[in-house]
Amino acid sequence: MKDRSMKEKIMYIYNKAGVFIILLLMMVILTILTNTFLTGNNLINIVRQVTFWAIIGLGALVTLIGGDFDLSPGSVVGLVSVLSAMTIQTSVGNSLAMPILTTLAIGAAVGFVNGGLIDYLRMPAFIATLGTQLLLRGLALYISNGRPVSNLDSKFTYLGGGSIGVIPVPVIILVILSAFTWYLLKYTRLGRHIYAIGGNAQAAVVSGVNVKAVKLFTYVYAGIMAAIAGMLLTARVASGQPGLGESFEMKAISGCVIGGVSLSGGIGSVYSLICGILVIGVLNNGMDLMNISGYMQQIAEGLILILAVLLDVFRSRTSK
Repeated sequence: MKDRSMKEKIMYIYNKAGVFIILLLMMVILTILTNTFLTGNNLINIVRQVTFWAIIGLGALVTLIGGDFDLSPGSVVGLVSVLSAMTIQTSVGNSLAMPILTTLAIGAAVGFVNGGLIDYLRMPAFIATLGTQLLLRGLALYISNGRPVSNLDSKFTYLGGGSIGVIPVPVIILVILSAFTWYLLKYTRLGRHIYAIGGNAQAAVVSGVNVKAVKLFTYVYAGIMAAIAGMLLTARVASGQPGLGESFEMKAISGCVIGGVSLSGGIGSVYSLICGILVIGVLNNGMDLMNISGYMQQIAEGLILILAVLLDVFRSRTSK
C-alpha cells in the first residue's frame, strides 16, 4: 500500500510539472555544453521551428483527448501549401482573403471526411486517416506536377516570415490559437464533452452526449489547425511545396504524448502540448549545435517517445 502511495505521488508530480522540469533540465545542460544555446537568436529560432508543429499539435490534442488520433495533418499541410500559393497568385490585388478562406475550407473538408469515415461509417481511425494522408499527398503532387509554386506576394509571405517587434507573426498566431483552444477545452460545454468522451464514451452516451457529432468536430478542428499551419509554413518558405509538412503529424502526436496527453483519451491540456513540443524542439536544436547527425536525432526522439508512452501506460495502470 505504501509503495502504491509513493507511485501515485510520483505520477502526480510528473503529471503536474514533470515535462516542464525535463525541459528546464535540458536547457540547463545545453547551456553548459554549448556557447550559443542561450542566445536570443537561437531561442527565437527554436520558437519559429516548433510553432508549426504546435499549431498542428492543437488539433492533435483535441482528437487525442476525445479518444482518437489523426495521421493526415502532414499531408493537409502539403495540399494547403500548393493551393494557398496558387490562390494568392490568382486573387485580385493579391488579397489575403481568398488564400485564408481556401485554407480554412480545405482543413474543414478534410476533417469532415475523416470524421465521417470514422464516426459514421465506423472505419478504424488508423486506416481512414492513413488513407487520407496518402490521398492528399498524391493530390498535392498531381495539382502542382511535383513542382514548387513560387513568386508569392510579400503580403502573404509576411504571415510566415514577418515579425511584430521581435516576436514572429506565426508565434503570435500560435498564442491566439492556443488561448482559444484552452478556453474551448476548459470553459465550454463542448470541451467538457470532449473530455467525457475520451474518458468513457459509453458513460457520455448515457449522459446524453452526441458522441458522433463531438468526435466529428474534433477531426474538423484538427483539419483546420493543420491547414493554418500549412498556410503559415508556405508563407515562411515563400513557396507552395507539395512535400511540405511530411511527418509533421508525428511531431505533433509526439509532443502531445511527451507532454503527458493520454493516448487512451480524457487527459491533456494546451500547457502539456506546448511543453512537449518544446522538448522536441530543444532536443533537435541542441543536437544541431553539438553537430550530432540527423540520424541520431531521430533515434533520440524515438527513444523519448517510447519512454513517454511507457509512462502513459504506467499512469493508466496506477490510476486503476
